[in-house]
Amino acid sequence: MTMNCKLDRIDLRILSQLQRRGRITNLELAETVGLSPSPCLMRVKRLEKAGFIVGYGAQLQLEKLGEVQIVYTKVTLADHGLKDFATFLSVVSRVDEIVECYLASGGCDYLLKFVTRSVSHYQSVMEGLLEQEIGIEKFSSYVMIKSPFMKRYDPLELLFAPGKPNGD
Repeated sequence: MTMNCKLDRIDLRILSQLQRRGRITNLELAETVGLSPSPCLMRVKRLEKAGFIVGYGAQLQLEKLGEVQIVYTKVTLADHGLKDFATFLSVVSRVDEIVECYLASGGCDYLLKFVTRSVSHYQSVMEGLLEQEIGIEKFSSYVMIKSPFMKRYDPLELLFAPGKPNGD
């Protein structure tokens, strides 16, 4: 459920802090954003109800669990009707190894992020998709070697702070 909700700088600070520290207590959050605990909790509940906060979860270091291989794949579909896109999305959304899917512009139709055990695991998943004949004309794979850094938050206050130019 989303409702029309105008955000102020405190709302953005709350969202920013919750992105970075999802387990922060309401008391710590209130102190960080400059509110007393009760109004802070009311704002968090309002942001949840409005659909700005869609969940809380743990960020894992997958490499500590075992070997993983991340592969980004650019996919171009043979045909571009609404049914073609719907068919493709219907299938790839059910593939557990595909953890992100972006509709793209430019040289491809979709960018997919796979998390697999190995390159051969990725290859078998990709072959399974091709066997389903879901309209993939071509694809390019990019095997990730390592990530020097990964930010698991968005720069909300830079992007949406009141009074900041939006680049238009």
